[in-house]
Amino acid sequence: MSAPRRADARRNHELILGVAEAEVAAHGAGASLEQIARVAGVGSATVRRHFPTRRALLEAVSRERVEALRRSAIALAEAPEPRAALLTWLDELLEYSVTARGLAPALLDGEPFADSPASSGCAVLLADAADPLLRKAVAEGAVAADVTVSELITLVVGIVLAAEHLADPGTSARRLLGLAVTGLAPAG
Repeated sequence: MSAPRRADARRNHELILGVAEAEVAAHGAGASLEQIARVAGVGSATVRRHFPTRRALLEAVSRERVEALRRSAIALAEAPEPRAALLTWLDELLEYSVTARGLAPALLDGEPFADSPASSGCAVLLADAADPLLRKAVAEGAVAADVTVSELITLVVGIVLAAEHLADPGTSARRLLGLAVTGLAPAG
């Protein structure tokens, strides 16, 4: 069993992780480890001590956000309006996918860290958490019975990937998700 981390090591870990999340949102999965160290106010060796590889850092950034999405799905499963709850969660998934530039494919089965148990579990973790949301919306008749959580996650990631090079990826992705959810028929 490993010894608990010192308080300064825990602070550095959290600081580096927070900076890395912001840098990935701004620059994508290719964010510079040296820039992360500079912004965090620590040396490159400190970053590498906590996260020995870029992959380890990206997985940690992804894991934190995926865990937040998992907790949200569980909480939303108790909401009184199943369709609204499912759409809220899909919007949260979209927001994560837009801001985690380059990491959204990790939400699909095994991408981009296919040989990593931590990332291949992202899709499974989210699917398991969101399944009750979808089942309730299906039971209410608000979603077709043959729709799967995996399909919804793939839809959101696909929309984000299609919109990522547009002038305003977030707005474009939200609009496209809205079209997918409501269809092409005029409102009214």
